[in-house]
Amino acid sequence: MEKWNLIIDVEKCENCNNCAIATKDEHIGNDYPGYAAPMPAHGGDWIQIGRRTRGATPMVDVAYLPVTCNHCDNAPCVDAGGGCVTKRADGIVIIDPVKAKGRRDVVDSCPYGAIWWNEELNLPQKWIFDAHLLDQGWKEPRASQACSTGCMKALKVEDAEMRRIAERDQLEVLKAGLGTRPRVYYQNMYRWNKCFVGGSVTATIKGVLECVEGAEVVLIKDGKVAGEAKTDFLGDFKVDRLEPNSGTYKVKIIHPQHGSALVDATVNESVYLGSIQLSK
Repeated sequence: MEKWNLIIDVEKCENCNNCAIATKDEHIGNDYPGYAAPMPAHGGDWIQIGRRTRGATPMVDVAYLPVTCNHCDNAPCVDAGGGCVTKRADGIVIIDPVKAKGRRDVVDSCPYGAIWWNEELNLPQKWIFDAHLLDQGWKEPRASQACSTGCMKALKVEDAEMRRIAERDQLEVLKAGLGTRPRVYYQNMYRWNKCFVGGSVTATIKGVLECVEGAEVVLIKDGKVAGEAKTDFLGDFKVDRLEPNSGTYKVKIIHPQHGSALVDATVNESVYLGSIQLSK
């Protein structure tokens, strides 16, 4: 049967918080029996948005990562809940707002930190994929509906189709090694979990130091090509999707008219190499 999934494109998230605000608007002060008790006005952020900054001035980028309940197929909270947390046939995980009273232990069962303790109601809570709205015929939860950049997309498809989409679009899940089988997928996660090597290439042209466009940049590690790029009109290049703490790379830069350069780049985090001058 078809089941609900959420795809989040990390490249498109701009930290507008519309998803989190829409969720709060839907759930703060509103009781949905069988689905969720009212969300607290303070604390209990059912959708959290993390931030990661890569590189150094002037080559810096920032990525944002929305994290919420993953509605896992092998959900630890379902196992820990002993009947107060259930997995619906359509893939959505629900914490029963009556049966889960007093079950603070359920909060600690989530390896993603997506379950929150409502002190006032003595209740564990989380994002419910707005199941109460979907059951009324809505085509998506309010979080994805409110997304201003289209970075969130909810889709209801059979598992085989979801696997095809995940392979085609190179989707990833958080903490895949845990075997929880999340139904929240991420696209372009390299912005969050990989590193880059960047720099600015110059050459002396007719006695003046100029930016060099069109220079070929090759990163070499252990005798193999690890990445390639070409400088833009400002002379800048960026080779991305490198593993953190992956050691030292040879950075070879060549331009047919303006010469070449060879420098080292040690990658622990993202590295900006500064200005690199070519010589003939």
